[in-house]
Amino acid sequence: MTAGTDLFKEFKEQSVYRIGLNYPRIEKCLSLLSEEEVWQKPNSSSNSIGNLILHLSGNITQYIHSALGGEADKRERDLEFSSTGVLDKAGLLKRIKAVSEKASAIINSAAEEQLLNNYEVQGYTLSGTAVIIHVTEHYSYHTGQITLLTKLLKDTDTGFYKNADLNRKNRS
Repeated sequence: MTAGTDLFKEFKEQSVYRIGLNYPRIEKCLSLLSEEEVWQKPNSSSNSIGNLILHLSGNITQYIHSALGGEADKRERDLEFSSTGVLDKAGLLKRIKAVSEKASAIINSAAEEQLLNNYEVQGYTLSGTAVIIHVTEHYSYHTGQITLLTKLLKDTDTGFYKNADLNRKNRS
């Protein structure tokens, strides 16, 4: 293996790892909420958790499944935000899990050429690595919003880091 190949391998592994952190967090949040709370909007300028999950599913599908994976782009972005109660919690979880797992498989199987190629997504020209970076940060960003909304609705700690000592110092 060349140094470049090692870097691509690590990039893919780390991206899939980071993407994989989100589903269990969303699952935990939904376990704390009622069906009604999942679709509750805090105000007219905000989205419900259900809308955020639909949005994540659409975004991951458009960027990874379509651009990197070569599938047709069938995204209906406006519906992600206007839909209310179209899926129950189990349906939302099933959708985001399937979309995430497929995206991870596409990333894992991507050749170096796919990571270096350019793709047109939502009017932007992005390399395959930029597509993956976008999805990784976008997924985490909205998972954070889902977590915050859950904490606001339930006044509870999600316990994501309960088994981690986050006060450990870096080694010199």
